[in-house]
Amino acid sequence: MGRVQVTIKDIARRLNISTSTVSRALNNHPDINKTTKEAVRDLAKELKYEPNTVALNLRNQKTNTIGVLVPEIANHFFSTAISGIQEVAYEAGYHVLIAQSNESSEREKLNTRALLASRVDGMIAAISMETETFDHFQEIMDKGVPLVLFDRINSDLKTSTVVVDDFEGAFQAVEHLIATGHRRIAHIAGPANLTNSQQRLKGYREALHKHHIPIDETLIAHSDFSQENASKVAEKLLQASSLPDAFFCVNDRVAIGAMLAVKAAGLHIPRDIALVGFNNQPVTAIMEPPISSVSQPAYDMGKAAARILFNQVLEPSNIYTLENLVLKTHLVVRHSSGIK
Repeated sequence: MGRVQVTIKDIARRLNISTSTVSRALNNHPDINKTTKEAVRDLAKELKYEPNTVALNLRNQKTNTIGVLVPEIANHFFSTAISGIQEVAYEAGYHVLIAQSNESSEREKLNTRALLASRVDGMIAAISMETETFDHFQEIMDKGVPLVLFDRINSDLKTSTVVVDDFEGAFQAVEHLIATGHRRIAHIAGPANLTNSQQRLKGYREALHKHHIPIDETLIAHSDFSQENASKVAEKLLQASSLPDAFFCVNDRVAIGAMLAVKAAGLHIPRDIALVGFNNQPVTAIMEPPISSVSQPAYDMGKAAARILFNQVLEPSNIYTLENLVLKTHLVVRHSSGIK
């Protein structure tokens, strides 16, 4: 009768820790402390643990495919970023599998599992607005698959990221509104769980603080990223006894929703209420009036995310060397934020 092979599950059970912790300890992951690493290695030696070479060989087999998961392919920002990713992948001789979450955390989880089942060599993702737990992304990393998050990230996940300076972009947008004579500036913020929403809200607050304008919490409201919900949120802000004289919106779709609510209330943009969005989607230039917006370099973000990913895919020793890249934005001024 042959000897029963010891697995990482046996080690995890004996030490009362997770299998992912055992795996990372055996691979000298920097997130695992020295005491735990020593305990795992000592027990592995005592139990005569040997890695499953067949499984390792399968895991190390390349498919020359990467996965890309975005909230919405039809969104111009994400489709442009995907173009940047595909450009780098093509140069590296890789195929790209694309999936969308449709802003659903459940669908996001299903898609990550499907991409892993397709044995992608790495993954690039932007988090859905519903996502509040991140175990499915941690699972990707625990399996040794390189992961890069872009635009929508979570700071608790120890992975490489590509974002823009959301704080500075928001700061410039609000400072522009202040410079054009506005003082009651409302902010329609995004989902509170997303880092980019948080940073844009901080930029809004800091611009008001710098110019000694008291922050009125009743002028701050959260919305999802849909035009319909943004219109409802804007309607409520317009029902205040003292109207806002400007809106700074977390993105352009939200800005268009706010614009529709302002027009429905019989108010004029920019004479009664000014408006600034974020993303600089092409549609903002053809709205009436054209919408001022903070421009994000979506194509460059996609290329940067892909380059970081391939640095890890093609050289596995780089997987624990995290890169956190922050790109610049710039404000595109149009008629919606005209001088009062």
